[in-house]
Amino acid sequence: MAIQAVPNEDTTRQRLRKEGGFWLRQRREAAGLSQRELAERVDVGYYTFVSQIEAGRGRIPAERYSIWADALDMNAKDFVRNIMAFYEPTTYEILFGDAGPNA
Repeated sequence: MAIQAVPNEDTTRQRLRKEGGFWLRQRREAAGLSQRELAERVDVGYYTFVSQIEAGRGRIPAERYSIWADALDMNAKDFVRNIMAFYEPTTYEILFGDAGPNA
């Protein structure tokens, strides 16, 4: 039997993805990169992928976090800690004991 998400959880998840996308856009702009340049650095082929992530309509696969951190000139641990607050808030809270960077 499949478990369905409660609508409120879906709303929260979408809000966090949008906030995470905004955070990523800030990091990209701080690194002086266009969406196209970031897409090239992370080897995704299309800058529209970056646009979708920044709009909260997708997420970065966990196995690619280090690549994104390098592309954004960030320490990988700092990048993962921040992105996890948006993508996996429950796990983030268990590991770090707070509600994330926007709490």
